[in-house]
Amino acid sequence: MPSYTAERIIDAPREVVYGIFADRENGGDFLPVQTRLVTPGDAERQGVGAVHFLGVGKLGVKEQITGLIPNERIEYRLIAGAPVKDHTGTIVFSDAGNGTRVVYTMDSTPSLPVPAAVLRLGLRGLITSMISGVDKEVRRRAK
Repeated sequence: MPSYTAERIIDAPREVVYGIFADRENGGDFLPVQTRLVTPGDAERQGVGAVHFLGVGKLGVKEQITGLIPNERIEYRLIAGAPVKDHTGTIVFSDAGNGTRVVYTMDSTPSLPVPAAVLRLGLRGLITSMISGVDKEVRRRAK
């Protein structure tokens, strides 16, 4: 299963950074895709079990939140919309001085024959755009 992990320090408290990542429903405000809640979570609107759509128009993927530890960890898996047998994402948050260390990992098993190196490039692009979008949103909110 090809995997890619990126790490970045974002200059904001952990609660702020986690909150922006965890608010998948409003991610379209700062990401290059539209986002919307499809199915609320089991106990919380965007909690475990929640399904979100990420895409453009009707083209996109659905991801389901599979694990949340507030201010520490978000886990999800794709359940529709991508040619993959399995795709999971894990985002881990920790303090880093006055900021937050974000470690974002995606693991993906394609259902089509795709070279691992090509898939890793794609995962890198997805992770980079997510982290960059959150970083820009943090800076926007700080103004």
